Amino acid sequence: MVAVAERTVTRRPPARRGRRAAGRALPLVPAFGLLALFFVGPILWCVYASFTDIALTGAGASSPHLVGLRNYRQMFSDPAFTKSLWLTVVFVVGSAVVGQNLGGLVLALLMNGRRRIVRSIIGGIVVGAWVLPELVAGFMWYAFLSDHGTLNAILHAVGLHGKSWLYASPLLAVTIANVWRGTAFSMLVYSAALSNVPDELLEAAAVDGASAWQRLRHITLPLIRRAMLTNLMTITLQTLAVFTLIFVMTGGGPGTKSQTLPIFMYQEAFKFYHLGYGAALAIVLLGVGAVFSLVYLRAMRKEV
Repeated sequence: MVAVAERTVTRRPPARRGRRAAGRALPLVPAFGLLALFFVGPILWCVYASFTDIALTGAGASSPHLVGLRNYRQMFSDPAFTKSLWLTVVFVVGSAVVGQNLGGLVLALLMNGRRRIVRSIIGGIVVGAWVLPELVAGFMWYAFLSDHGTLNAILHAVGLHGKSWLYASPLLAVTIANVWRGTAFSMLVYSAALSNVPDELLEAAAVDGASAWQRLRHITLPLIRRAMLTNLMTITLQTLAVFTLIFVMTGGGPGTKSQTLPIFMYQEAFKFYHLGYGAALAIVLLGVGAVFSLVYLRAMRKEV
């Protein structure tokens, strides 16, 4: 009873606990302020601008007016938007969900358990592509796939006919380039996840007669499931925002064959000066990213 009474007496009052919590949160105020200024602020301005006729030049630049849902009605009735949205989904699925994700997993599995020098050489080559600026990577792939580029020169040297790759298959070209550049991130994530898989489980399964595919399917993949979903969410959001690589390689063309939403948004906002319409496209792009994120977060909730 005495001990209970002493603990009751020494317990801090609620007001004092509140002051201590406020004191601990005080150093975070500048960080939250910067986050609101440079993240929340632009999003709120973009939402406002999407309901106006604001433009870079003309009357819309000096005195924009609220136009309600006019930009959104125009967007959903525009065939160019529908095509851009479809190309964006295809690009994200092909480049991130399939290309970078599976490529990184395969590389991580091949490097797992290899000698350190082998891992260092392969990892250095793959990571080298990742650390290149997106602008440099775009020019490299443009030089490789252009009409008089390296690929056609190699094909001509062995007696084969090349073709205009950036004109015939522009979306495939930018997808391959983005996979080449971004696979390193997935490889690093999966390499870290595989290092946490207990060797005892794999060895016990091998002793019981499980094949390599069965060990991968029933042991390794379930244990790295959360890392897979986190990686998928990250590379999906990164790929949704890819602009420079596509702009340098194809400019969204020929025509609109590789015009993803970021390219379409840039052209409407800064080439045709329709900032309000471009802001509405940005909100839709943000919504697409939110849909992908919700799908991954919902899948992450399930127990491993």
